[in-house]
Amino acid sequence: MAKKFIFTPTKLDQLKEKYDVIIIGSGATGLTSAIQAYELGLSPVILEKMDKLGGNTTRASSGMNAAETFVQLNHHIVDSFQEFYDETYLGGGKKNNPELLKFFTEHGALAIDWLAQHDIHLDDLTITGGMKVMRTHRPSSMAPIGGFLITELLKLVAKDEIPVFDKIKVDELLMKNGKVTGVKAFAEQEIIIHSDAVILATGGFGAGKDLLAKYRSDLLKLRTTNQPGATGDGIELAQKVGAKLVDMDQVQVHPTVQQDTPHAYLIGEAVRGEGAILVNNSAVRFVNELDTRKNVTKAIDDLGGTGAFLIFDSKIRQRVKAIEFYDHIGLVKTGQNLLELAEEIKVDPQTLQMTVDKWNFAVDKKADVDFKRTTGMERGIKTGPFYAIHIAPAVHYTMGGVAINNKTQVLNEKNNVIKGLFAAGEVAGGLHGNNRIGGNSIAETVVFGRQAGQQVFKYLDK
Repeated sequence: MAKKFIFTPTKLDQLKEKYDVIIIGSGATGLTSAIQAYELGLSPVILEKMDKLGGNTTRASSGMNAAETFVQLNHHIVDSFQEFYDETYLGGGKKNNPELLKFFTEHGALAIDWLAQHDIHLDDLTITGGMKVMRTHRPSSMAPIGGFLITELLKLVAKDEIPVFDKIKVDELLMKNGKVTGVKAFAEQEIIIHSDAVILATGGFGAGKDLLAKYRSDLLKLRTTNQPGATGDGIELAQKVGAKLVDMDQVQVHPTVQQDTPHAYLIGEAVRGEGAILVNNSAVRFVNELDTRKNVTKAIDDLGGTGAFLIFDSKIRQRVKAIEFYDHIGLVKTGQNLLELAEEIKVDPQTLQMTVDKWNFAVDKKADVDFKRTTGMERGIKTGPFYAIHIAPAVHYTMGGVAINNKTQVLNEKNNVIKGLFAAGEVAGGLHGNNRIGGNSIAETVVFGRQAGQQVFKYLDK
């Protein structure tokens, strides 16, 4: 059995006074940008305020979207940047920043290649809501993408001996003559760290009650899928030095979150992508399960607060390893047959049987007459045991944030570059429009994390 990898953060007494680039945040964006900067000859440092590394990335489960990849061709899937662009643009309500979206959709394949060059292989495919083509890349083990990616990136960080400090909170960006000169932080005491470049990789504000109250007070009563550190620190740091904010009222509510426990657990879109259906308390389908998150959320909300049930079988379970974790912590109800499952979740057995039979017929005929679903129909729900997870919507992702250009440079209110300040990942706004497509957030971390590392190199090389 392979020895479990454990990453040990750098001791505080090893913190230096100056680095080429300071990266705030240790999710996939921060780790990727640090590795890229290091490989270009820079000396980066990563600062993380929490006592656990990885940020929200560790909670991602489905995969990483990219088009025109060698992985797709290996699976006999011919895709195009334009289709990826068009489906993301449509899914985002045509409110996406076209400049960011063009760069994003045309650099996903390079990001998959870059990961593969670093022995991080995402060589299996699934599909998420709002997409018509299988372009959601994941490891062939089908392990949840987030934990897998953070572990593998931390291995590279350890190999490169890039310093990573936890429990250190950045309170202020230092500026002189309109340029970034470093940060003021706190870890047991106030610390000044000098640098001519800072990358904000702090994530969004899905767990930030203050910003949610300011921009989307209607969502304050909902649970959140976010880790406690996702409070919008980077947004506030940038705003204090004149950064422009965009789309701050665009907050995504994820439709399938199990929240009958003290913690809210996101049930990844891959479960539906591999063939699961949603039924209401009457045991009937009520939505195209792989419509956009916005539309599926509305359909569940329209049920009147009861939530819904994801229904799937053992073949689908085998295709989504995250279900093993969901089951381990008690989120999954089981029945050897559909009648047993119906009793477990307290719905009418005959109705559930009829619903599943009708779905299986639709899969066999490749024609969902009721809701026009066309994806995630590679397999029916036929092989016992059968399973159900109770779900309801919860706050998941903040599409708004700091305004950037496609070089990840932060812009001020006049759309001028704030020299030395870069931002990537969920902290930056504009890419997703009014609805993020599943699989695009992980892709964003690698695509724009790499870009931030490269553009810092160019900035400092002048």
